Amino acid sequence: MKLKLLIVLTTTTALLILTGCGLEEKNPLDGKVKVGVMLSENGLGDQSFSDLAFKGLTKARDEEDIVVEYLELAETGTYEKGFRELVESGNDLVFALGFTGQQELEKVALDFPDQKFVLVDAVSEAANITSITFKEDEGSMLAGIVAATVSNSQVIGFIGGMEVPVIQRFEQGFIQGAKSVNPDIVILNEYANNFDDDGLGAEIASKMIDDKADVLYSAAGFTGVGMLKEAEKRGIYAIGVDSDQYFYAEQAVITSMMKNIDSALFDIILSYKESGAIQSGHVELGLAENGVGLAPFRVLELTDVEQGKLDALIEQAASELK
Repeated sequence: MKLKLLIVLTTTTALLILTGCGLEEKNPLDGKVKVGVMLSENGLGDQSFSDLAFKGLTKARDEEDIVVEYLELAETGTYEKGFRELVESGNDLVFALGFTGQQELEKVALDFPDQKFVLVDAVSEAANITSITFKEDEGSMLAGIVAATVSNSQVIGFIGGMEVPVIQRFEQGFIQGAKSVNPDIVILNEYANNFDDDGLGAEIASKMIDDKADVLYSAAGFTGVGMLKEAEKRGIYAIGVDSDQYFYAEQAVITSMMKNIDSALFDIILSYKESGAIQSGHVELGLAENGVGLAPFRVLELTDVEQGKLDALIEQAASELK
């Protein structure tokens, strides 16, 4: 299988240098830090988790001259095959984006004890795997405060991609934040069991809107993008997730719960480039570490008093969590 390189070369293939008797090819990648990435099953184009992670990789390439190779599950068939190819290709760091590849990553990590691996969104006990997780509940608590504050019906909704711990943290934080504003607020919730179906996201959102929900939030990848567009179509508010999703539904998205995966990946790659090492064990990123937060507010038309109240609630919650 041909690995895809996310690199910028100054020559088309190789640099040629003059030696004693003739020309000798020199690999332009020699001496560069190489990073291999196995994308989550949704791959690129999810307009959320994978695309934001890829933004961090692109920044590492452009600003730090890092060579990035990436594979998608559609190409490899299995995560295990992809991880093995990335190791055998000579990458200094091998990243697994998403919890779904954890078991196969741990299997490969046992076979390559000297290889450094990074698992994003799950926690592994393997000695050569650094785990990066985010305190999604903290950022989602802020999203819940926003939703409860701006809701007129006091019915809001949450759509999850799959009922697993990482997505449950989004839901739990959202509920906690909303109920801190109004203990009696009604929170509709449904799990789509799919991260890649915008039509399904729109369908679930439509049912919630029919049930009087006027602010929706999701943690469902591309399925959630369908929710955003349905919210815009039906004239209600929505809150984006992972990246700033305002541009997908500019009349609906009031803010987004930012999960700064791009910064986390860039920082760990930079650490390796500068020191030849990365932090081991479990790295957990929340509000205090700038791992999560809220995107700028848009769409909302609040009075100064209403905006002040909302800002105070968010600031208080954030200070208590940090």
